[in-house]
Amino acid sequence: MGVKLGILGLGTVGTGTVQLLQDAAGRHPLLQEIEIYRVGVRSLDKPRDVNLSAKIITTDLEAIVNDPEIDIVVEVMGGLEPARSLILQALKNGKHVVTANKAAISRFGAEIFTTANQAGLYVMLEAAVGGGIPVIQPLKQALSVNRLHTVTGIVNGTTNYILTRMQTEGIDFADVLADAQRLGYAEADPTADVDGLDAGDKIAILASLAFDGRIHLKDVYCEGIRQVSQTDIAYAEKLGFVIKLLAIATNQVNDNSQLSVRVHPTLVPKAHPLASINGVYNAILVEGEPIGQVMFFGPGAGAGATASAVTSDILSLVAALKSNTAAPNPLLTCRHEDYCQIAPIADLVTRFYARFLTKDRSGVIGKLGTCFGDHGVSLESIVQTGFQGGLAEIVVVTHDVREGDFRQALAEIQSLEAVDSIPSILRVL
Repeated sequence: MGVKLGILGLGTVGTGTVQLLQDAAGRHPLLQEIEIYRVGVRSLDKPRDVNLSAKIITTDLEAIVNDPEIDIVVEVMGGLEPARSLILQALKNGKHVVTANKAAISRFGAEIFTTANQAGLYVMLEAAVGGGIPVIQPLKQALSVNRLHTVTGIVNGTTNYILTRMQTEGIDFADVLADAQRLGYAEADPTADVDGLDAGDKIAILASLAFDGRIHLKDVYCEGIRQVSQTDIAYAEKLGFVIKLLAIATNQVNDNSQLSVRVHPTLVPKAHPLASINGVYNAILVEGEPIGQVMFFGPGAGAGATASAVTSDILSLVAALKSNTAAPNPLLTCRHEDYCQIAPIADLVTRFYARFLTKDRSGVIGKLGTCFGDHGVSLESIVQTGFQGGLAEIVVVTHDVREGDFRQALAEIQSLEAVDSIPSILRVL
């Protein structure tokens, strides 16, 4: 029997998925058993890059999720609504779901997966994180025999492209962003990318899989790259680092009862595997016991890459449907129901880089050192690097310190008469 698909959305990802399914020669033979049965679009008049019979295209999306003939609903329309409602309706109608929608999953995952589990159905989301990089299924299956302790990713291609060009060409953030928008790498409204919100959605999903618990998105700390300056990139280079927007989830906080889940620009040592991931590429580094380190690298977006991930999920579902067992495969279902405890950012223990502009007076470096020492902040280096607008520029790198203690020290330093400003504070991996 053929497996009938209902596809919601025929934009970049939907078009790429249809193209892949229509060109099944030389791919897994199970793909030839899939029938594209209905496709939902916003407008019937829009020109398409795929040949589909006019009778299977409709603007009535609810008709697709309610159609008793359809076995699998593929949601590639994006956005929160009506995507959430359509996914839930498909599940209530006994249909498996494949989605590329990280925003809906990170916000409504509890509701969606609870509904799926109660109905004995699958929700597959390989395309929601990392474009074409297979990382979701490895976390659910092959890596699930490990005790994982850290997932660190460059999971937003737009910000990685911007930071790479700032680093290699010495261009300021605003200029690279404008260029990225012109080239189509950045949206007209780049907020979700450059403020770290897109990466926050993705690390919430990865953390829930790595650490077997649901994540409240509001607990994920997000800081973007707008404040990263050309000056900081140059200093990082001199100190042996590159600056990357990292999404990090780790369970090495205090007594391991809490996770740290966060997104922020980070100084990454040049020898680190993620330091060389440039341009629009993504990479996810998974660390655990006994495996050690495993890195997944590849294109983080694009029609072909994301369609590969969507279609791999469809293939897994076709295989599950053909095996025809009553009980769902436990390696494909969502197995966690409890929420993880997320530590506040103040409890994070990490290294910091900070840059100060001070009046050119003797003893300023000594005063900075004393303030830091009073708050238990140990300094790896403190250097006066030059002058900017008549002010002395001082760069500090700390040893590991609790973030709350570091922030208290900064508050005291900010009040010193000799300190003009603290233009940048960045965490160090």
